[in-house]
Amino acid sequence: MKVEFAPLSIPLERRLQTASVVHWVFSFLGLAQCCIVLFIGLFFTRFWLVSVLYATWWLLDWDTPSKGGRRIHCVRNSVIWRHMRNYFPVTLVKTAELDPSKNYVVGFHPHGVLVAGAFLNFCTEATGFSQLFPGLTPHMMMLTLWFRVPFFRDYLLSGGLIPSDKDSASYVLRRWGGGNVLAIAVGGAQEALDARPGAFTLLLKKRKGFVRLAMEHGAPLVPVFSFGENELFDQVNNPKGSWLRRTQHRLQQIMGISLPLFHARGMFQYSFGLLPYRRPIFTVVGKPIKVEKKHNPSQEEVDRLHQTYIEELCKLFEEHKTKYNVPEDRHLEFI
Repeated sequence: MKVEFAPLSIPLERRLQTASVVHWVFSFLGLAQCCIVLFIGLFFTRFWLVSVLYATWWLLDWDTPSKGGRRIHCVRNSVIWRHMRNYFPVTLVKTAELDPSKNYVVGFHPHGVLVAGAFLNFCTEATGFSQLFPGLTPHMMMLTLWFRVPFFRDYLLSGGLIPSDKDSASYVLRRWGGGNVLAIAVGGAQEALDARPGAFTLLLKKRKGFVRLAMEHGAPLVPVFSFGENELFDQVNNPKGSWLRRTQHRLQQIMGISLPLFHARGMFQYSFGLLPYRRPIFTVVGKPIKVEKKHNPSQEEVDRLHQTYIEELCKLFEEHKTKYNVPEDRHLEFI
């Protein structure tokens, strides 16, 4: 006999969605610090052996992040991420086929405040990446700093994240047989300081390392634009040259991470808080740009391919912007 379950009521479903987003925001803002406190604190309790055993494991497992990581499929397929997807909601849009016999370098734009679109699309299966692009395995790059945090590193690895350094990227792109996607939020932490509703400014003019990387490995470049990514949070006004922007820039130079002063809504009210607004995100994957393999490309060759990439990204944006409520007169701006 088939057992049928009644669908979740709308209020309960919305609570589960909110809870999933609270978990995600906390993982970005406080989980790493909690993991450090836990690791050190256990040494001063009767559970000190837990930290000793983990430290031993950590040393033995030190190189795993730079060698493709260690994804855990049950984590990537968790129902938590499906609730989070429905909170906004987030949709992954395919515009072209990607040959699974090749490796790819995907440029994700814009970074946004907390890269919600990139996380859900490339670090989980909530939006159906594997169904849309069968035979491809995504690897999202993240600041190397976070892979030095005990316990937290394992949480990141379970989603398929790897450190944002050249050795880690090259390891993925060198894999024989293809089928690997290296996803890079090209604008990085610095671009997050310009992430606010209505902003279409991308930090890309001088970001050419990912292009050189693609050329060295002969990996096609794939532009991706996530419509709605910048609509999730408001941010305290921080124009260039202001004392706040100078402070943020200085802290970024020291710590390697940016500190955007963002806000949106709360759990029980909609006027202020650290939860993102419920606004849709449409992550559009463009067509691959053919890249000729060159072990040591000249700067002119890198510049030429970089310009081609910018043109294809602009074309992708212009072709889809009106579908996703972007005014006809708005265009991408590059800095």
